[in-house]
Amino acid sequence: MDVDAGKIDALVQKYNSDKSYILAIFQDVQRIYRFLPKEAVKLICERLGIPFSKGYEVATFYKSLSLKPRGKHTVHVCLGTACHLRGGPNVVDTFQRELGIGIGDTTKDGNFTLETVNCLGACALAPLVRVDNQDFGKATP
Repeated sequence: MDVDAGKIDALVQKYNSDKSYILAIFQDVQRIYRFLPKEAVKLICERLGIPFSKGYEVATFYKSLSLKPRGKHTVHVCLGTACHLRGGPNVVDTFQRELGIGIGDTTKDGNFTLETVNCLGACALAPLVRVDNQDFGKATP
């Protein structure tokens, strides 16, 4: 993937080339490309004067960052204790079957990425599904 070096430079300058803002820069890049291209990680590391290995470590540590292209919409299915006990795994299975993808994958048309999370903080609504920023409680297959 071709990364726009000008956009990367502008983002790095937005944070005054301060390496302590690497996570914020990565998040901004991900908002632009819907994932964090490795080429962008390399450029950011060069601009901040840090080793690529350190940037890659940050990029792979946080679950909110993805080095793989993501869909236009992200489906998060909660599998915390309450959601798990109230049928969360069945909801995940249904999404996998209907979308034709596994957990962490994106549909071929680029519309949906399916992910599971440990908790979305709404146990009374279990099982909970979050699509983008909208919650759907008491979900059923």
